[in-house]
Amino acid sequence: MFGTSGIRGEVGDEVTAELALSVGRALAAEGYERVVVGRDVRESGAMLVDALTAGVRECGGDVVDVGIAPTPTVARGVDWLDADAGVVVTASHNPATDNGIKLWSPSGQAFDGERREAIADRVENERYDLESWDGLGTRRHHEGLLERHVETITDTVAGPDTGVESALEGLDVVVDVGNGAGSVTADALVELGASVRTLNAQQDGRFPGRPSEPNAETLADLQQLVGATDADLGVAHDGDGDRMMAVDERGEFVPKDLLLALFARKAATDGTRVAAPVDTSLAVDDTLEHVGASVTRTAVGDVYVAERATEDDVVFGGEPSGAWIWPDETLCPDGPLAACKLAAMAAHEGSLATLVDDLETYPIRRTSIEVDDKAAVMDRVEATVRERDLEVDALDGVRIDHGDGWTLVRPSGTEPVVRITAEARDPERAEALFEDACGIVRDAAEEATPEAE
Repeated sequence: MFGTSGIRGEVGDEVTAELALSVGRALAAEGYERVVVGRDVRESGAMLVDALTAGVRECGGDVVDVGIAPTPTVARGVDWLDADAGVVVTASHNPATDNGIKLWSPSGQAFDGERREAIADRVENERYDLESWDGLGTRRHHEGLLERHVETITDTVAGPDTGVESALEGLDVVVDVGNGAGSVTADALVELGASVRTLNAQQDGRFPGRPSEPNAETLADLQQLVGATDADLGVAHDGDGDRMMAVDERGEFVPKDLLLALFARKAATDGTRVAAPVDTSLAVDDTLEHVGASVTRTAVGDVYVAERATEDDVVFGGEPSGAWIWPDETLCPDGPLAACKLAAMAAHEGSLATLVDDLETYPIRRTSIEVDDKAAVMDRVEATVRERDLEVDALDGVRIDHGDGWTLVRPSGTEPVVRITAEARDPERAEALFEDACGIVRDAAEEATPEAE
């Protein structure tokens, strides 16, 4: 029922009011007595929130409804409002046809595997504790959470020795909200003294301005505007504001791994670690090596990065998809916080383009191979590489560390394909590793295909 980012799918098919009702019932029946609920801008969200809150109340739980808000605002609000759990009805960067449900703990961390399994078990087996008429929970609406998020971000970014209103004075930032819920970013930047222009700032769950996911292809308008004006940088969010990507003053999209490296270098000190997924570039490792820090790799998915970020010496967690986590602040990916921290770097440490150009980049190759049986193919791939006595990490797919490069063979979670990635510091070595990995997968796919009678 749960994927790595909660429940997500097409409305009316995978995601229904019946499902939302069941999740609400399961939360209260599992002992979460006070639940903060918010949603992104999708029209279907209102229906799903009504159903979910009805389920919570039907099993005796109380609901604090904060309305439309970014995911990190709701996640932080669980603690701020002294609640036991939080729910965001959102499909994040998915298209308008989709919606979903993501659950949060008071630390700001998404529900871990054990908590997700407990909720799924109650839903699948309809194990609820329905209350009688005089035991039903309440639902009240709460305002002010967006303002508190803005205040928290500005206090964090300005620091104790700088006036909030002048922390980013003279900086010109373009914020592409993507028609989503991420207005907190523009408000916080203005409070910090920056000049702000917005793109796609009107909330519209159809996402007419651009597709919800911010990447090099979807941010063409932002790149053009920043490059054609005197803006110092541009930032962009997905539909619920947990992801953040950036454009430098030249109007060039900042590569995802390099953005991760910038944040990681700023947070890390000698002897600390940064959590990042198995598909993260060597650029992050090499950047951290200069400050005496290292990368600890996780499965792909910000929920796994957040889990690793709970360890004492992990000072930052990032996923190249645009999820950035500062565990001392919150264990939720906080897009508005990331945007303001990046703006502060550009204001005080050199232009964003200069910061990016200072980082090493390496050739990386990617492809996908269609297969009939992903599990069988992956079993054969792992057996093959272990026979070669290579350094293998099977945390998420099969990752091989070659010292001067790495390869990753990983099954898609949604398609009948196996994805192959290879990177090395030398272009010829990257090509050789890539071709070798492709050959291993093709051979495994051929062996896993039953012969026709």
